[in-house]
Amino acid sequence: MQLKFGTSGLRGLSEELKGEPSARYATAFARHLVASGHARSGDPILIARDFRDSSPEIAAVCAAALSQEGLRVLDCGTVPTPALALYGLANGAAGLMITGSHIPADRNGIKFYRPDGEIDKADELAIGRIADGIAGQIEPIADAGIGEDHADRAADLFHNRNRHLLPAGALSGLKVGVYQHSTVARDLMAELLAFFGADVVALGRSEHFIPVDTEAVSAETIGRLQGWAREHRLDAIVSADGDGDRPLVADETGLPLRGDLLGLVACRFLGATLAVTPVTSNSGLERSEGLSILRTRVGSPFVIEGMQQALKDGARKVAGFEANGGTLTASAFLVNGSELGALPTRDSILPIVAMLAAAAEAKLSLSAFAASYRLPVALSDRLENFAVETSSRLMAFLRGSEANLADFLAPIARPQVVSDIDGLRVTLDDGRIIHFRPSGNAPEMRCYVEAESAEAAEALLATGLSTIRRWAETASN
Repeated sequence: MQLKFGTSGLRGLSEELKGEPSARYATAFARHLVASGHARSGDPILIARDFRDSSPEIAAVCAAALSQEGLRVLDCGTVPTPALALYGLANGAAGLMITGSHIPADRNGIKFYRPDGEIDKADELAIGRIADGIAGQIEPIADAGIGEDHADRAADLFHNRNRHLLPAGALSGLKVGVYQHSTVARDLMAELLAFFGADVVALGRSEHFIPVDTEAVSAETIGRLQGWAREHRLDAIVSADGDGDRPLVADETGLPLRGDLLGLVACRFLGATLAVTPVTSNSGLERSEGLSILRTRVGSPFVIEGMQQALKDGARKVAGFEANGGTLTASAFLVNGSELGALPTRDSILPIVAMLAAAAEAKLSLSAFAASYRLPVALSDRLENFAVETSSRLMAFLRGSEANLADFLAPIARPQVVSDIDGLRVTLDDGRIIHFRPSGNAPEMRCYVEAESAEAAEALLATGLSTIRRWAETASN
């Protein structure tokens, strides 16, 4: 698995990232910051990490490389990615987050932040070119220390931001499970919900890294959530991915809610008038009264670009979210009598709090509140360990001609409308939607579907995945 930039940051196998590669990309980032005027020698730079076994080693190597380039490293420890981003914005400091987010434990990655926020695609190209140009010239060094300790300050700033979202005690009467597994958001999430008055039940804490993909929750994880919901008589279960920027909210039965619904509820909670979201988010969003929707390609850089363009075009109260529920703010919002500053990076805490508060205010269970939005049923899943080369061949075949696409979809339905913004999103002649898209940062093929009922969506998803599988098997013979 080759190191590459995907939808959010650099990703690859941990063994391919350790040592020289991580030192090289950290060096390239430092040199790009200086060349682009975003940093000077002696400026602070933040570094944080998730709980993967490989993350401390990679963080130490990156810290040493950054120090060698003349930057002053501030260690933010194991904090959520949005906490690192917020601390960077507050201190005018660039940053690195060592995390593979939701991907398997044998992989890892690096997310890069300029002092003004996430890097964009142009930054990625520049960093990649510098890294390629210095290949073989960097000697990795892992010092015993990783820099000045700023972990508590970074965590406290993020906690203080979120504790103003609701009045203290606003969630009293709710019994909420926190699936802690190995997310760096686990303690902050439990403390915050308790501050808001919820009866918090800690669940499934692990000292070993467990990958949780909040956009495609595994059947095994859903089974655990449903068991906990019954055992503890919970009103909700909440969690996040490894670096705490993608939310997971399950209803009182343990069934996870769609991330794009969480993002929509968060935008209504904020009072946003325009929401930027990828093409993979639910097609029913456009029916949301009082909220304009702008669609982009998949990945936070594209959502951020869309939000920034909307502001330039005169929009106000601009937010964004991804299909995984990670919510971004481009504008400042007045929330609970306090100003919530812009944080244009994915955040899991805001949509979790917004969903629990909105359902409580409506005096509805989470399942009933979710159903009240009457969105089409949207599901997604992926084929793991699906070679990138095979994904590329499949997409080239589907794009090759209308006949190819029709032949591929023959076991499903006839294609009617096709969107090629990111992958192929096909509206079928019976109104259902199926979307094929290779992962941007892992050897995975993703399939997204929409239908009017859960049964129809499940059947379409199963057929879509099996059709991909059969095509790949035939193509390899």
